[in-house]
Amino acid sequence: MFPGMNPKEMQKAMKKLGIRQEEIDAELVIIKTANKDLVIKNPQVSRINMMGQETIQVIGSITEIDKNEKIELSDDDVSTVMEQANCTREEALEALGESNGNLAEAILKLQSK
Repeated sequence: MFPGMNPKEMQKAMKKLGIRQEEIDAELVIIKTANKDLVIKNPQVSRINMMGQETIQVIGSITEIDKNEKIELSDDDVSTVMEQANCTREEALEALGESNGNLAEAILKLQSK
């Protein structure tokens, strides 16, 4: 957070100020909006509570998927669906095709089977 500051000292200072931070072990973060989905791969997710106000911080590799455009599927996208849904390549490709390349929708569809 602050360069050169000892992490333990930082934690003590945050505790005195009433700030609690918790790391969340997330594999994939999906933010859905009206026009696009933001898919964040390999995220570092932190939940921060400061005096009762809760904030989530997400850092990672962001891919934007426009819901109105047809996109080409990358090998990374297919691999992500396969890993997250624990399925075969063929199942991942079929689900991605049915969801117009929407990773989140494909993963959820396969996980619900």
